[in-house]
Amino acid sequence: MNEERSSSPDGQADKEDKNGRSWIGRITTHLLNTDPKNRDELVSVVREAQDKDIIDLDALVMIEGVLQVTEMQVRDVMIPRSQMTVLERNMSMQEVLPMVVDAAHSRYPVVGDNRDEVIGILLAKDLLPYFQLGTEDKFNLRDILRPAAFIPESKRLNVLLKEFRASRNHMAIVVDEYGGVAGMVTIEDVLEQIVGEIEDEHDFEDDIYIMEHTEDKATVKAITPIDEFNEHFNTKIVSSEFDTIGGLVMSALGHLPKRGEVTTIAGYDIKILRADARRIHLLQVTKTIGEKQPVAEDQADNA
Repeated sequence: MNEERSSSPDGQADKEDKNGRSWIGRITTHLLNTDPKNRDELVSVVREAQDKDIIDLDALVMIEGVLQVTEMQVRDVMIPRSQMTVLERNMSMQEVLPMVVDAAHSRYPVVGDNRDEVIGILLAKDLLPYFQLGTEDKFNLRDILRPAAFIPESKRLNVLLKEFRASRNHMAIVVDEYGGVAGMVTIEDVLEQIVGEIEDEHDFEDDIYIMEHTEDKATVKAITPIDEFNEHFNTKIVSSEFDTIGGLVMSALGHLPKRGEVTTIAGYDIKILRADARRIHLLQVTKTIGEKQPVAEDQADNA
């Protein structure tokens, strides 16, 4: 019986041990044999379970992500107000369509007189009937808006995820203590804290590491090799410890950074644009005002 399970074509052996237990059952048994007294000890137990092949690495990452979500607040993952793509309520179809095509999102906040006056959410799919019926000339953006959900910056991510599921909303507008718009958050932003980065249609192409915006500013993937970074930005960064610019940034900050944190390396200000609970994904690189520092080296290289 056990040999048949081990050779089963559907990979059941990866999910069950010789007693027929799933990885959830195995880790539950493992936890019952220990006595974690706090969250840190619980994480240590789960990591020990992975070391002993009781669970696989993917399961470990998701468990740690779930635990992390219960401690995080909306302000930790929200898209800042300055980076929101918004539409204005009086825009015509000819004005809306290029913005929707260029941003390639599925939902857009619509504002009134300013960004603090969010009057609703546009779903891109709600534009399609106008083209099907040939009634673009009768388009009125305010007629097809969905209600916007507003939440405080301090809301816990696990609570927000429950609310998203209950209301079937995929986006919420984040407000600060004074009622002004601080940013927005989507269900994808929350889920990425658990399962990792979710690629979408407006992400970089796989073979592109650096997207240049101006002579002094570019968006850079954290996995960009240091050699390629040096070649593009004319820097002379040397590192024996890290292969990527993301690793160098994390070392410079001394911790896994959150979105919005900034450090300076080799005469460039590097801002974290996207990161989750496990790694950095996207960086904004801007030439530092003032004298440029030509070299940034590891301590090991200078020793």
